[in-house]
Order: sequence, then C-alpha cells, then structure tokens
Amino acid sequence: MEQQFIDSEILKPQTPIIEFRGVSKTYPGGTHALEDVNIKINKGEFVFVVGSSGAGKSTFMKLIMREEKANTGIIRVNGFNLTEMKRKYVPMLRRTMGIVFQDFRLIPTMNVFQNVAFAMYVVGATGRDVRREVSKALSKVGLGNKARSMPNQLSGGEQQRVGLARALVNSPDLIIADEPTGNVDPNMSYEIVNMLTEINKQGTTVLMVTHDHNLVRDFHHRVIMLDGGKIVADNAGGDL
Repeated sequence: MEQQFIDSEILKPQTPIIEFRGVSKTYPGGTHALEDVNIKINKGEFVFVVGSSGAGKSTFMKLIMREEKANTGIIRVNGFNLTEMKRKYVPMLRRTMGIVFQDFRLIPTMNVFQNVAFAMYVVGATGRDVRREVSKALSKVGLGNKARSMPNQLSGGEQQRVGLARALVNSPDLIIADEPTGNVDPNMSYEIVNMLTEINKQGTTVLMVTHDHNLVRDFHHRVIMLDGGKIVADNAGGDL
C-alpha cells in the first residue's frame, strides 16, 4: 500500500509545478496566516511574491517546503502531494528544490567550495561529481576564484552568491529565494536577480519573495501579491 502511495502520489510528475487548491493555514492561538489560497505556478516561470509584513508570504513559502502543513486544501509541489505526505518523504521533496536564504546560512568553518559541496554530499553524490558540479556552480555565480576563501573573507554579496551556487549545485527543478537581496546593497540586488533570471531562462522555476518593488518593476516577471493571507493580485509583467 505504501509503495502504491509513493508511485501514485509522490513520484508521478504533475503539472503545474506548484498548485494550491483551497489552502488555509491557521496557527495555534488563532492567527489566520492564509485563507482559501488558489494558485498555479507552471514549470519554467519566474514569480515574485510580495506583500507587507504579516501578509502570509512566509507561511506560503513554508507550506511549499513542507515546514508547515495546511489545515485545509491540497498542495502539490514538483509532483509531490504535500497534503498526504508523511514526514519521512520530506527530504525527497527538498532534494528537488534549491533554497536561497536572506541570511546566507553559510557554515563559517567551511570554505566556499566546501559550503557548496555540502549540499551534494547530503544527497550521496560521489567525489568526482562533487568536484565537477561545484566548480560549475561557482563559475555560474562568478566565484570560480574564491573556492578556497572562508565566508568571513567575503562581502555580503559574495556570500549570497555562494548561497545561490549551493542552491544550484544539485540542478533543482525549483529555486525558492526568500528575500535573497535583503542583506546586500542595491547594485548587488540587481546582480542576484539577474543571475536568477539567467538560471530561469535555462528552464528552472524561480519563486522569489521580496519587499523591493523596484526589482519587481524592473524585471517584469509575474507578481503574486498577498494581503491578510489572501491573494489580492496576480499579474504578469511586473505590474504592482
């Protein structure tokens, strides 16, 4: 029975890549974080998620990563049925996505190469594959000459590029970028989104939370706006 569940509900490819149907989330204590959210994000899209503090952005992302479970509704991500998923399958889900954090989350005792390689070792990659793919990922983000540098020797922008390389190294179907420009200067913000846009052009779906409306207007990607736990706008072309 469990094998049937895996084949039919988890491993079967789904279209779109992200789908919420009637999803609501209420936290203990009564906070209504999301209410009756219906959304589809197709493979290969680049989507900005915007909204004021408390609008539901963080909960939206946590549900996609299965850090939280919805109270009602159906969520499918990368062919996985998150509504019925058992906790032991969550690592399988997360191996299909790369995550870029606002606060970088680099391991301070590891150099740049080791930080990126760590994401491959946890999924059982061989040493040869690690050397090849980490070098490729660092080259993509312009850090091929920083492989032996320690995180404290890098600028904030360079640390975020290491985070992006780490998200890319396992060739994920989906990249989730949670305020990736929040701790870098404006020029580097544009560089980060330019890199994400180039990655998106190669077929990777990108979902990026941001509070920077200038980036949203200038890059002309699809925009989902949350307010009070509801989707109040869903526009193509960067219109707010």
